[in-house]
Amino acid sequence: MARTKKGVGKSAPQFLEGDPATGYLPGRKWPVIRYGLVSLLAATVLVFAIELIVRGDFVGTVGFFLQPFKPGWTTIIIFALILIGLDAVLGRSHQSLMIVAPLTLALAFVGHQKSLYLGDPLYPTDFLYSRQIVALMPLLVRERPGTAIALAVGIVGGLLLLVYGWRLWRRRVPALSRKGRLARLTLTVPLLAFFVSIMDYATFSWTRDRLQIIPIMWDQKENYASNGFALAFALNVPMAHVPAPAGYSDKAIAAIERPDVKASVPTEKPDIIIVMSESFWDPTELPGVTITPDPIPNVRALRSGHVFSPEFGGMTANVEFEALTGFSNAFLPAGSIPYQQYVRAPVPSMATFLKSQGYETRAIHPGTSWFWNRTPVYADFGFDDFKSEENMPYLEKRGPLTSDAAMTDEIIREANATDDPFFYFAVSLQNHGPYEPSRYHNPTHKVQAPTSQWAKDSLLSFTEGASDADKSLERLIEWAKNRRRPTVIAFFGDHLPPLGPVYVETGFLKDNVAPRKEPPDQMLLHHRTPLIVWSNRTGPVADMGTVSPAFLPYHVLTTAGISHPYYTGFLGQMRERYSIVDRNLLLTPTGEDTPDWARKKQIDPAIRDFRLLQYDMMFGKRRAAPDFFPETVNKRVPHTS
Repeated sequence: MARTKKGVGKSAPQFLEGDPATGYLPGRKWPVIRYGLVSLLAATVLVFAIELIVRGDFVGTVGFFLQPFKPGWTTIIIFALILIGLDAVLGRSHQSLMIVAPLTLALAFVGHQKSLYLGDPLYPTDFLYSRQIVALMPLLVRERPGTAIALAVGIVGGLLLLVYGWRLWRRRVPALSRKGRLARLTLTVPLLAFFVSIMDYATFSWTRDRLQIIPIMWDQKENYASNGFALAFALNVPMAHVPAPAGYSDKAIAAIERPDVKASVPTEKPDIIIVMSESFWDPTELPGVTITPDPIPNVRALRSGHVFSPEFGGMTANVEFEALTGFSNAFLPAGSIPYQQYVRAPVPSMATFLKSQGYETRAIHPGTSWFWNRTPVYADFGFDDFKSEENMPYLEKRGPLTSDAAMTDEIIREANATDDPFFYFAVSLQNHGPYEPSRYHNPTHKVQAPTSQWAKDSLLSFTEGASDADKSLERLIEWAKNRRRPTVIAFFGDHLPPLGPVYVETGFLKDNVAPRKEPPDQMLLHHRTPLIVWSNRTGPVADMGTVSPAFLPYHVLTTAGISHPYYTGFLGQMRERYSIVDRNLLLTPTGEDTPDWARKKQIDPAIRDFRLLQYDMMFGKRRAAPDFFPETVNKRVPHTS
């Protein structure tokens, strides 16, 4: 009764009395401060948990927050604002944690797993190919069934717990008042909008600089280590947009020296077959490993040199992009995937050119057609047809995937049925990782290695696949030797295999994957795969050294006696100056390196012109097309994918 009388003069609205975040509960003081502190504490715990999961190192995680020049506390404030703003949207105090925590912790877990398997952090663009990850799940389950079951149980249990907690919270915690929700939005929306505005790494921000958020886009591992997972992930969101290189203009394109090379093919047009062999590599390069018999005798006998893969253990599409277009990933944002992000209209490739010369152009891959977005990309590259799992005859499997032997037989069958000159680009599938022990029931090799039994068995599975690829190459070359028409065959591996612990146990690598930045000799060792360029008229090309995939069109077309203003003219001039053009390695044919070349304000004019040409043809006005890509002067038509 006394309480009622005390509140007669000025009583709080009834709908606020049950709101624990507005301060009208009896006996609770400073509710706004208390709510803010709880939100800040929740954000702190969440951000710490995210960093701990991603880094996998408690001491390193603590160090990230203790260093004054690391933006860990800025991340916490941003998360607190997100939680407060989302509370206003949901209408319950702290219910935003039920959305933000599971989502961000799951992203952190995926990011940690990606760094273990591929060596790269998690990028926003990775979600563009999430369908590929789902398609590979059966292989991953076979390799680690216990982990897969535990993960599935954890996901189902977590979802059930989340649903139960959500419903319980909605029943037990009163709704926020309209005034309280508006106050939260008034505070958080402008501040979050401001943070979003300063996250474009391509533009300078005084505030971002003062907050010690330094975009290190040239070294993504350091970017994530320095800025933390959340901020580095956010900094990579704008990378889907490729800004014009400094100095790009019609005048700059006109100033690029035009090579004195015209498009021409021999009177007797040679057929061309390029085989990009999945994860093909020489396993005898592992220290202390002996394999009997030699798993790749044919490649060893015919080897022309090596391809320097810009990737390690995965990301096949980026290697494929360079090999077909003669363009370089070095001029695109780190972590980007051209097939997913940038090929949205016709882009010049070898197929585009050869098609204009009367060639039948066909891509062949015994996997699904949507993998890596290949169907629309191949159409934009100028391929007449794409033979995939969906429209091929059934091909025999070896292990869980289509065998290299069956794919080779299909190439030969299609070639024998073709009267016109052809260009075939084939991507194999059999030796795709992971390499679970006992993948093949009838191994033909023996592995001796100073490793655990699991690592030896895993290496044996890879070795059997590499040997099958070598035998398939022998079959293809023996067929081509008996052909009357000139035939050029190129064969190379797209990247080193994802052997993980095998590398560590043999001492080949310190971690499961190779670092992005190493001394040049180590970069070469960890990124080169065997390369063969062979003609049934002249045999294998010799002494090519180690080259970027972007130079393959030059070597293949030159071997075929074909000339082109860009592929043999411009790339030929570039090849005289450089053998490798990679964002982390710029190497001359004599082995001279230009350290940190991508960060320098002044770069070699030849590299500058390379970058300008690529940007002009992929994103710009295509002013270079008449002189460098005359076959592409027709108006581009975007695909409809």
